[in-house]
Amino acid sequence: MVNDFQIFPLLTHHHFENVMAAENETVVTEFILTGLSEYPRAQAVFFWFLLIAYLISVLGNGLIILLSIKDPDLHTPMYFFLCVLSSLDLIVTNNALPNVLVNCFIYMPTISFSGCLLQMYIGLLVVATECIILAIMAYDRLVAICQPLYYMQIMSWRVCIALVAVSVTICFLYTVATALLRPTDFCGRHIINHFACELQSFLKLACSDTHISELFMQISSLFLLIPPFGFIVVTYGRIGLAVVRIRSAQGRKKAFSTCSSHLLVVSVFYGTIMIMYLNPQGKSVSEKDKLISLMYGALTPMLNPLIYSLRNKDVKGAFWKLVGRKISE
Repeated sequence: MVNDFQIFPLLTHHHFENVMAAENETVVTEFILTGLSEYPRAQAVFFWFLLIAYLISVLGNGLIILLSIKDPDLHTPMYFFLCVLSSLDLIVTNNALPNVLVNCFIYMPTISFSGCLLQMYIGLLVVATECIILAIMAYDRLVAICQPLYYMQIMSWRVCIALVAVSVTICFLYTVATALLRPTDFCGRHIINHFACELQSFLKLACSDTHISELFMQISSLFLLIPPFGFIVVTYGRIGLAVVRIRSAQGRKKAFSTCSSHLLVVSVFYGTIMIMYLNPQGKSVSEKDKLISLMYGALTPMLNPLIYSLRNKDVKGAFWKLVGRKISE
């Protein structure tokens, strides 16, 4: 079984150096992605793990989007934002994972320069947008618990759509700024030590000065990660105080159940993202860095629909209602 997946031979550092020397200052038109090339025996396990994660992510997030659209009971701001989150997870999943799966069977897999840039900046746009959307979802829960009588007035459809539009616009401008500051000179270096095109790995290839790009990335990461995360922490502190004041045990349980899923998703997402972007970066990408990046790209989109579907009665009810309707037809 394992031998079938050993098509991708061991790419040694000596072989890489020979390829790089052969380029000798030429213009880079494509990149080689190393991935797990130094561990060919792990390719089989890696492939099946990613395939399962990919299928669960696509089916789970697709199902949440379908239920949010089809079921009238889910036509609320909370499920609108959940639908947006699932759409972002679908984009993340399909941005790089299909290529990574195919590359398990290819010797020295390559990606074009333009394809690499597209993959990298789509990923950056989605990650940044997801940071803000999770903060908006926390605010939505705060209003629902602390101001239930005015909930639909405060979180009107106009406000919800405007919040998402502003979030996407801010993150798009951030992505454009990052793209404009990207290095242009690579001196023939075209081997990315990663599973896919990732910004930090990309910057490490440049032979031109990348201090401005790296400084912008660090500062922008702080602004895009810390304020939304701080807002979420403060918001859930206020939610916690409000829940404690609820007299009935059933009311407290309902309030806790509506927030626990979102809090779990926030913990997984921000945990991996902060480790990826706020840690001091070495001169080369370590195996740990690659695994953390993989955890965000594969595990987070897979876990989100599982968390929301398994812990949410409304989503489960909408699913069985849809299944019952299909059976009756």
